[in-house]
Amino acid sequence: MPEPPVPRFSAGGGVWADFGSGAGAFTLALAELLGPGGTIYAIDRNAGALRELARAIQARFVGITLHQMRADFTRPLDPPLPPLDGVVMANSLHFVPPGQQLPTVQRLRELLRPGGRLLLVEYNLDRGNPWVPHPLSYPAWVRLAAEAGFQGTRQLAVRPSRFMREIYSAESLAG
Repeated sequence: MPEPPVPRFSAGGGVWADFGSGAGAFTLALAELLGPGGTIYAIDRNAGALRELARAIQARFVGITLHQMRADFTRPLDPPLPPLDGVVMANSLHFVPPGQQLPTVQRLRELLRPGGRLLLVEYNLDRGNPWVPHPLSYPAWVRLAAEAGFQGTRQLAVRPSRFMREIYSAESLAG
């Protein structure tokens, strides 16, 4: 089966946020896709991981503007973010308890410009463990995204995972 198309990013930037960025594996990939002129807000509770990410961005992506926010993304951010073209959540939503997932995702949707995108990377099952406590299968994400007001959710790719069977990526659009 052919791979789904890769999302297109506008050349010369855009304003995106990586919620639960950690040391930035996905933030670095996003920086490469955005290219010079791109702005990324990296949000994580771990100040050390944010410092490591800043060093990596500075060393590899001179034209990217990185803003670091040490914060819990399940709460309103202070200061608030500007309107975003996109959001990345890679292996971070599964740390949010089920009762907090909907309000968290709704808050993220409100940060997006109309037509903005949320890119999710998550384990494709609904039962967790101590290290991945609350994963969301793709069908569960489709339901949650719709309930949060997203449209056009589609799966981008699925890959085997040695940790928890498989992992998927999905795109959801803000209305």
